[in-house]
Amino acid sequence: MEAATATVIGSSIGISRPAKSVAGLGFLATNKQDFVRFPIKRHSSVSYSKPGHRRVAYGSRRCMEVRASSSSSSDSSGSIVPIAPLQLESPIGQFLSQILVSHPHLVPAAVEQQLEQLQTDRDAEKQKEEPSATGTDLALFRRIAEVKANERRKALEEILYALVVQKFMDANVSLIPTIAPSSAESAGQVDAWPSQDEKLEQLHSPEAYEMIQNHLALILGNRVGDSTAVAQISKLRVGQVYAASVMYGYFLKRVDQRFQLEKTMKILPKAVDERESDIHEAVGQDVKPGGQGLSYQVLSSHPEASSGGISPGGFAHGLKSSRLRNYVMAFDGETLQRYATIRSKEAVIIIEKHTEALFGRPEIVITPEGTIDTSKDEQVKISFGGLKRLALEAVTFGSFLWDVESYVDSRYHFVLN
Repeated sequence: MEAATATVIGSSIGISRPAKSVAGLGFLATNKQDFVRFPIKRHSSVSYSKPGHRRVAYGSRRCMEVRASSSSSSDSSGSIVPIAPLQLESPIGQFLSQILVSHPHLVPAAVEQQLEQLQTDRDAEKQKEEPSATGTDLALFRRIAEVKANERRKALEEILYALVVQKFMDANVSLIPTIAPSSAESAGQVDAWPSQDEKLEQLHSPEAYEMIQNHLALILGNRVGDSTAVAQISKLRVGQVYAASVMYGYFLKRVDQRFQLEKTMKILPKAVDERESDIHEAVGQDVKPGGQGLSYQVLSSHPEASSGGISPGGFAHGLKSSRLRNYVMAFDGETLQRYATIRSKEAVIIIEKHTEALFGRPEIVITPEGTIDTSKDEQVKISFGGLKRLALEAVTFGSFLWDVESYVDSRYHFVLN
């Protein structure tokens, strides 16, 4: 996860730093052939389809939605309108789902109450002494404690997710609904959702949005201003872009928070305003599709990307210098790695589950060379405006995730680093 995140960050700010390792958990991993990919170690079952190819089919966890139950959340036809792709399943999560629908402004108060209860339960669990006897009694005691800890962790994940959804509702921004599998009857564009780019842009500081524009330029290339053109793209690739953008938004909010504090206190390093020439040189050298170091290969390396008009052309020209990017480029390798790391396992799981709920769980075929066989990827038609909307929502989701993770940790400590 750390390496994947560092790759996202390095590409968007024009830095080339070697990635150290790739974690087994998480939606994202990097290799030389593919920028990011869904994991094959987590919740997976392996079956062999034919000699020389290993087919990885994910388990049976369904695509989940938080669904409204009140009349105010139904459309004119009376059908239930989802407010987020992921369905919350724990008792606490279902309780918060109902409040999100009926009284979203009460979610923070409800969360406070639930966190107090979780803290009480955790403290009580710590005070229990293991039985002196060995064997079955001790094993049963430990198993019960493990089950309770897992229940608290699940509840904590869903509290974080509910708070993220509530922040979108406060901003009057609707989350993109689940993208259904394509069929002969539904062969049109998948991006039927309304454009809310202006609302999403206003949720970030001016300095952060300059870097988000660079991120969009890296994803869309010379089509960044062409919102009506339509491309046929692998759904897996679009999901990778989304998950990577969530991670980028998390990182961006983290560094922007530090930047804004130092700017307010007037202690920004002078080098922040003196790195213009270094940045242009870094952009020219490091933002190259298929090049060495940390480079963006999200869409430009895929066959349908070329046919659909997504090309790397204009990437370097699309990157704009900004004070925040200068500030980040002054970080040493260790600091950049620390800021590019998602701090909690719960946040990692939320990114995985939300992306999976939005795009569905892919079936991945691994070739004998260890690369991903993309020949059977499901294709979707989406406009470049739709891709921009997805990326903007994902970056904002990551930004909100940083906020709520910090908020919850201040009341129920769970972040380890």
